[in-house]
Amino acid sequence: MANVEHRGPGDVLGTGQAGEPGARMGAARVVLWLLAAVLAIRQMAVVLRTPEGDRLTDLETWIGPEGVLHVNGSFYDADKFTGTPFAGLVLKPLTRAGEQALGWGWTFGTLGLVVVLGVVAARALPQPVTRRTSLLAAPVAVSLLILSLPVRNTLYLGQTSILPVLLVLFAVRGQRSCGVLIGVAAALQPTMLLFAVPLWFTGRKRAAAATGGSFAAVTALAWAAMPSDSTTYWIHHLAGTGLGADPDANANQSLHGMLLRAGIEGPLEIAVFLALSAAVIAVGLRRAVRYARDGQLLLAVAITGCVAVAVSPTTWQHQLLWVLFAVVGRVGKRQSDRYMWPVAVILVSTLPAKMMLPNMSVTAPIRDNIVLIAALAAAVVVPFLSRSHPQYRDPIPTEYAEPVPARWSRIPLVPFWRRVLARPNLLLELLLIRVGYSAYQQVRLAATGGTISGGRADAEHHGAQVHAIERFLHIDIEHWFNHLTARTGWMEDFFNFYYTSFHFLVPLSVLAVLYVRRPADYRWARSALGFATVLALIGFWAYPLAPPRLMPELGFIDTVHGVQDFTQPDYGTLTQLTNQYAAMPSLHFGWSLWCGLVIAVLAPRWWMKALGLLHPFFTVCAIVGTGNHWVLDAVGGAAVVGAGFGLTYVLSGPRVRQPLKVATGAEPVTGTSKAGSAKDRTPS
Repeated sequence: MANVEHRGPGDVLGTGQAGEPGARMGAARVVLWLLAAVLAIRQMAVVLRTPEGDRLTDLETWIGPEGVLHVNGSFYDADKFTGTPFAGLVLKPLTRAGEQALGWGWTFGTLGLVVVLGVVAARALPQPVTRRTSLLAAPVAVSLLILSLPVRNTLYLGQTSILPVLLVLFAVRGQRSCGVLIGVAAALQPTMLLFAVPLWFTGRKRAAAATGGSFAAVTALAWAAMPSDSTTYWIHHLAGTGLGADPDANANQSLHGMLLRAGIEGPLEIAVFLALSAAVIAVGLRRAVRYARDGQLLLAVAITGCVAVAVSPTTWQHQLLWVLFAVVGRVGKRQSDRYMWPVAVILVSTLPAKMMLPNMSVTAPIRDNIVLIAALAAAVVVPFLSRSHPQYRDPIPTEYAEPVPARWSRIPLVPFWRRVLARPNLLLELLLIRVGYSAYQQVRLAATGGTISGGRADAEHHGAQVHAIERFLHIDIEHWFNHLTARTGWMEDFFNFYYTSFHFLVPLSVLAVLYVRRPADYRWARSALGFATVLALIGFWAYPLAPPRLMPELGFIDTVHGVQDFTQPDYGTLTQLTNQYAAMPSLHFGWSLWCGLVIAVLAPRWWMKALGLLHPFFTVCAIVGTGNHWVLDAVGGAAVVGAGFGLTYVLSGPRVRQPLKVATGAEPVTGTSKAGSAKDRTPS
């Protein structure tokens, strides 16, 4: 929402008519608010439907019947309360409320704060913004907040972390009371005191002094009411350091937690933590001051919050909202690069780390600290553009091919799906490929209820159906070829290796070559592959199918995984990694056919085309010989690949025929960048 192009008030949606854009704008705004409401209701239902012992667990730990705030001794005796004494003083009156009523009220109240937070953040966008941005930013911000892991975690645990963030954002818009609000926020989370530094160096010294004064006053009030607890928190534990369990857990996304996970402990860890924290504070707050002076107050607040996330001894998931606010920063001089940073921030803030990076030991250092890495990047690395930069409002435009007429009058081309000639952003492509594959794995597993054995009965029934159809058509060669492979040593070794190795290697290699040498063809081929994969997921969901090797009564030999123990829920070791009943259509064959067709169409030499077409031939032999697919599975794979290319052709037109050589630097600005506008894409 912060990266839209700025247009004049009479050209909000790219059309000159005043009435129609206003109506469409209003309809879009209503739809977005309805979407935000649906997301809020769903999230509230998820929390309230969870059994009482499993939801609002932190709230229950504090103010439940056996909560630490009920005890007469110190809050910190049980090592369950990690908040400041002032937080305990604020929460203690709630211990008189009924548990059920408090759960409903807490959930509704937290969602209300989230809505207010989204509206305040939308109004704090750097000016000037278009009317479209001003109207649509609030519902988009609320939806993103509800989807974010910090808000979901806050609702699930019953935490208070929304309130300090909201107090700081209120302070951004206010002038007189901003210091007081930030001081109260710091009394709840001491690292919020860092916000006084940008206030001081941007000329708001009274507000900075008010921050320190209000923090001292509120903390003194809590000290007078609870002297023993205040001494424990501020002196014995050095502002809460060491409170709570498992500071080395992945949930602690701070520099302290990262160093502990890396195996650094004791005085060395403390020294390294203090040195790194000092460097992050110096660089991050300097950047925050620069962007605040530039008029990007929300970005300055986000950077300061990311600094606070990194240098706090413990930063739990519900305290990581500052990373999401960094989405408002503009990165990149080219239009096509503008989406990389906001997409990365949104994915990091809304998806589990295992969806961002594979669950492998080599990726563990990045995967376990991925939110911290995003916070550090926003605080000290990412080169956000200043508002005075020439490309801040006018990025280098993307080059498009000449528009083409629609294929059929009833199926118009999608107006925004223009044929781009330039090379896309590499980091964004890699990120979307990884997340897309993670979603593909999750959908495959969900097709059988989340477990491999969940759809066994239906899958075996469908397997019997497919086998019967093949016998009727006299194409049931699987048993013969599988046993031939198993008793022929070189065939078994070759097809096992081909099945396990080339499924990912060849498609990724084809995509890499196209990305470097043929950017326009890369986009065409990638879209076709994406459509084919989505259609295959629908097939997995609608028709779970047991492959031949998981039909024990038919006598097939699993040459890759070995004999399966069907008394175990996951049928062996390797097969427990994903849904083994996602056989129809075969993406092993589908992806190989996609590779073969792309190579056959684009390769400059006849022998390259021939080698490309050999890949799907060897793949179909491998999937049948190893007992992993039926022949009809390959037919299904071919069908979804054909549909993928067909949808790409129907929606965006034919691929660009001319080979294009685009430099890796800035995209060229040509007259074709305007030729492909939405109004030129009307049906023929």
